[in-house]
Amino acid sequence: MGTIALIIFDIDGVIRDVSGSYRRAVADTVEHYTDGGYRPTATEIDALKSEGKWNNDWQASQELVYRYFEQQGWHRTQTTQEDHPIRFTYEELVAYFQSLYRGRERDPQQWSGYICQEPLLIGTTYLEHLSQAGYGWGFFSGATRGSARYVLETRLGLQAPALVAMEDAPGKPDPTGLLAMVEQLASGQDDRLPVFYLGDTVADLYTVENARKVQPDRPWIGIGILPPHVQTTPERSQAYSNTLKQAGAVAIYENVEQLTPSEIARLLARS
Repeated sequence: MGTIALIIFDIDGVIRDVSGSYRRAVADTVEHYTDGGYRPTATEIDALKSEGKWNNDWQASQELVYRYFEQQGWHRTQTTQEDHPIRFTYEELVAYFQSLYRGRERDPQQWSGYICQEPLLIGTTYLEHLSQAGYGWGFFSGATRGSARYVLETRLGLQAPALVAMEDAPGKPDPTGLLAMVEQLASGQDDRLPVFYLGDTVADLYTVENARKVQPDRPWIGIGILPPHVQTTPERSQAYSNTLKQAGAVAIYENVEQLTPSEIARLLARS
């Protein structure tokens, strides 16, 4: 039996819960570089990401710092005054962020940061069921390759999974990385093989829309996954679901494993 469709997963908020790791590091970093003046809430971080262009958490952290100081009357590019509060470089911010998220160790076997506390949202049995049902699968994430491999290989125990990470492609919603993963998984099969992309942000779904512009003859199906941190109340879940639907999600799930092989077949029949 040939491959029926390709299932490509984002990682953060889909494969692992990053509310206490990446998002905590965003809040800590912003608080640090605003000298304690501002600590963004989870809702405020979601609002920034709903703009569709802040998938990179380093850039999101920097943007929140800039916006805070702009509200205080400073301009982000006017950094020549000695008393200007924006006196850090992007590279310094990234290094600080990584010291929190990854820890100060370089060896991924010795990492001690927030990454070590991430609950998994998927099991390998689910992936095995996809393979048995004829679905190919892989991962396209804006996470660094080291971080992605840590969760996929060290935590989940996958052996050299198909992966396109931050270092391999431009950031979302640029579709280059998604298209590269499709090319890797399809390996010369029908160029109309359907592709599902499962993500938890507006940028993920915009990526699907942009991939469709490049390959309009292929069925592209964007699936929204509600990250755990928005499932605290029904109202917040519904609001986040509406945002994902407006960005192009054809279906929304609370957990990735709800997209079962039979559910995939149902969605394919509708597409």
